[in-house]
Amino acid sequence: MKHQIKAPLFVLLALAIATISLTQSALADDATTAAALQAAIAGPQRSDANKARDKYRHPLETLTFFGIKPDMTVVEISPGTGWYTEILAPFLKDHGKLYEAVGGGAGAKTFEDKLKADPAIYGQVIVTTLQPPAQTEIAPAGTADMVLTFRNVHDWLPRGTTADYFKAFYRALKPGGVLGITDHRADPSQPQDPKAKNGYVRQDYMIQIAQEAGFKLAGTSDINANPKDPRNQPVWNLPPTLRQGDKDRDKYLAIGESDRMTLKFVKPN
Repeated sequence: MKHQIKAPLFVLLALAIATISLTQSALADDATTAAALQAAIAGPQRSDANKARDKYRHPLETLTFFGIKPDMTVVEISPGTGWYTEILAPFLKDHGKLYEAVGGGAGAKTFEDKLKADPAIYGQVIVTTLQPPAQTEIAPAGTADMVLTFRNVHDWLPRGTTADYFKAFYRALKPGGVLGITDHRADPSQPQDPKAKNGYVRQDYMIQIAQEAGFKLAGTSDINANPKDPRNQPVWNLPPTLRQGDKDRDKYLAIGESDRMTLKFVKPN
């Protein structure tokens, strides 16, 4: 007959206390992160026009879903006018690091001028150039905890350089690092246009692109879903672009911003 070896009571108590302490510490860290994110989102560095988009873009919930922490090294891809940069820069300024990977042209200069205009907020942001296939060093290889791209992949499909972008993300991330993507979600009952001419991408197609680059899907969210979006018009007809001006303006304003997928991937260890 085999005898079970029982751990002494004091060992079990110590393990229980350690578990409770770790749980409490994790909860405290989560609360601190949430408070820091909320402060950045509510901060005066953000324009009223940008804050008005929060109801469509849910930055607190989106960044929390991706698992961002204030001590991370984060790379934002193609930041445009800096909608998310206004949140990421102050959030990461004291304990983390933020790279902004921009393309060339007038848009890049406008973005860099924005950063230079407020060094108290953006003085520590590191700007890199991302113009595949020639320039893809968005951060030193294997140093990033997180790469984020918001509403960009649909722009790369017509150029035929999408795979080069994802290879750059993979190279920059540490093993276990996170790739966070939001983009306009196409109707899954319709075939994927390889050029995404209407600005929408099927979610299964986006997942396939990331997996072909070596990423593993870690989670999906409907944080940024919009069931009002029929997805049968060019995405630029919707706000904030409203490309058709006054034509059907009220209809598109009633729809709001596009239906969006929110996807979290990891680089395998």
